[in-house]
Order: sequence, then structure tokens, then C-alpha cells
Amino acid sequence: MSSSTVAAPAIRAIDVRKRYRLGEVEPYRALRDSIGRVISAPARAAVSLVRGRQRTRTTPARDGYVWALDGVSFEIAHGEVVGLIGPNGAGKSTLLKILALVTDPTSGRAEMRGRVGSLLEVGTGFHPELTGRENAYLSGAILGMPRAEIRRKFEDIVAFAEVERFIDTPVKRYSSGMYTRLAFAVAAHLEPEILLVDEVLAVGDAAFQKRCLGKMDDVAREGRTVVFVSHNMTAINQLCPRSLLLVGGRVVRDGPTPEVIRTYLESAAADSGERIWAEDEAPGGGAIRLRAVRVRAASGVTGDVPIDEPVAVEVDFEMLSSGYPTLCVNLYLLDASGTVVLSTVATPGANALPERWFGEPHPPGFYRARCELPADFLNDGRYYISVFLVTLGPVKIEAEAREAISFNVFDTGSMRDPGQTQWDGLIRVRLPWTTERLDTP
Repeated sequence: MSSSTVAAPAIRAIDVRKRYRLGEVEPYRALRDSIGRVISAPARAAVSLVRGRQRTRTTPARDGYVWALDGVSFEIAHGEVVGLIGPNGAGKSTLLKILALVTDPTSGRAEMRGRVGSLLEVGTGFHPELTGRENAYLSGAILGMPRAEIRRKFEDIVAFAEVERFIDTPVKRYSSGMYTRLAFAVAAHLEPEILLVDEVLAVGDAAFQKRCLGKMDDVAREGRTVVFVSHNMTAINQLCPRSLLLVGGRVVRDGPTPEVIRTYLESAAADSGERIWAEDEAPGGGAIRLRAVRVRAASGVTGDVPIDEPVAVEVDFEMLSSGYPTLCVNLYLLDASGTVVLSTVATPGANALPERWFGEPHPPGFYRARCELPADFLNDGRYYISVFLVTLGPVKIEAEAREAISFNVFDTGSMRDPGQTQWDGLIRVRLPWTTERLDTP
């Protein structure tokens, strides 16, 4: 087959680099800027469809800069659904902003062939002074859709977003959840050929997240191209046959999603059974900081836990100011494929023990929260722990460390019967069984 008959990819990134000056914030695009970009959309669309969107600008490196992206190159074919994963600060959101034309690369080139719909972080895409209805029509116009087509889909958009009462209210008065629901509904229902989705689904409740994932699955089945950024490895596994792993602004792995997730989890987590953060590196803000997380078995702090022994997870945190009576520690336990095995939180409703500090102001100082998993509970294999310090009412994450540490559960043979070679499942508990003889069937 000649090269002229090979279809060009939907997305191509060629040595994309993005540099930011430390402490600098990119300028906010006002309504006149958005309208100007809409007016120029036909000319830009022609370039996009024929040659791909291209932005090239090279600036010499100097001190005081940080490279968010450092030579990113990849191709995504039409109809592919690709996950983009990596630790916080890896450059995932910056890359999506470049693909969505929200920002320009410092050097290199990004090419997009097709109409692009994007759902980035809350605050991007809609203009705050316009109503939900006006923003929906403006988004459709930016995609080059006829007004009649937008009108035909409008009721479905509003119903999906559940904002019927507020559709003629300026979106600056929306809650973050309302804003995100409408933004996702618009992006998914206006049928872009390329859909870029950053991890904003965490803003919605569980039911809305499930509907969003279902809608994204529908979009993928329709043959449209999707790039999905998320820390939810279960969702990435469910939606994306292929994933890219971004670390330090570079693509370090590109391949089948289960293999890429395994590489990410293995590289992201400390495997010694303990992670301690120095004061200037501790996750959190000015009032609350994570200081350490560890796994402790009968032998002490360890990364290897016998299957028939209980294991405790300890979380050390520091309070720098007084208050926060609803502060609690939330743990997520993931398996080697990124599936959440369990989540647990130190609130009265979810705690099997009385909790001394929940409901009480926390004076400044150091604290240790401890949770114990029973023996004969987890199956053998490697597990990863994500830690969140959360305040309730409303829920706010004060500090987080995703995939902070890992530990290995090894089989001691205590549950091996003759001929037993392997136990299936994520957990392996001893359950009460009884057998009795019946006089009649």
C-alpha cells in the first residue's frame, strides 16, 4: 500500500514542549477573545482538516522556568480511545490544553484532524457571563455546527446535565457540579470528531460519574476519537484499550492499557512499605500536611506481608493551625491493575471503633491515624495505597498522595488444601461454612 493511501492520524504530537515561567499565570481569555476565535474558526478549521493545527514557537531556556512538557511525540488514529495517565504534575492537563488550542506549545507541533470538543478543568470552555443556554449554542458554533442541529440536541443536553431550572442563568452562578455536568453534556452531545476529557468527573456525584462513563463509552462505540485523562484506573481500563504514561513531561510508556497501568503503579509507589515526606515536600496546604504513610505487620514496617497476618496502615499528618473538626483520613486500596479493592474513611459511620478526634477541633501538632486489615483477607499479590486528608460538609481534599506506597501480600500456604493451586478473586477470606445431612432432598 502506498503512503498516499494511508489515512492520516486524528491526532499527532511532534516533539511538543511547553515551558512556564515559575510564578507566571497565563492570561485569561475574555469574551472578545472567544468571539474572535469563533470568527476565525472557518479558516482555522480548514488548516486543521488539511494540515493539522500547528503551533511552533521556540524560546531559549533560562533560569526561572519549568518544562511542563519536554519532547512529547505520539499518534492517535481515527476512532481510537486512548487513556493518558501519570502522577500529578506530569503534564497531562497541559498536553490536553495544547490539543484543545487553549494554550500554545513553546516548541514542536500538535496536529488535529477533525472537530474538537474538550472538557478540561472547571472554568475552561464556557464564558462565565453567558447563560447555560448561550454557552451551549456558542460551543456548538465553535465546533462549526448549524444552529438547527444544536437546537435538535439541546433538550438532551439539558436533561443529561439536570440543569433545567438554571439553563437561562449565567454560569458564573453555577456550582462546580452544575458547571461540570453541563460542560460534559455539551461536549459529548454535540458530536465532535475528537473528544478531549480531563479528570473533571470527580466533581459530580457517583450517579453522574456513571452516566458520564456510559456516555463516553457510547461516543467511543460511534467511532469517534477520545483522549481521556484520569486517575481512575478502573475507568481507564474500562474505556481505553491503549494508554500513554506521562512522567516529568515525557511519554515513558505507550501500549496496552493493563501493561501501562502496571508500569505506572510500580514506578509511582514506594515499595519499602513506608514513605516519609520532608517538611518542604509534604502534600497539603498551609494548614494541613501529610507527613508519612506506612504499612506495619507483626515484623514491623515492611513491604512484604504474610497472607495470614493482620496488616495496619498508618498515616501521619501535621496540623499547622487549629480547627478542622470534620477532618478525616481516607484510604484507597488498589490492586496491580488499578482496580479499587476497597476504600475506607475514619468517620463515625464507617469506623468500627470510637474516633477520638472526629467532631473535635485539631490543635496544631502531629497526629497518626491507624487502620487495620484483618488476616486472611487479601489475596496474594501487590497492592497500592492512596491517601487523602479530607474535610466534610462539603467534601474538600486538604492533602493527597495517590499510589503513595505499595506492599506485597505473599502466600504462606495456610489456606492450601490438597490439589489447591490458586485462589481467584481480589480477596481471600475465611468464611463460615457448614454441611449437614438431609433426611429428604
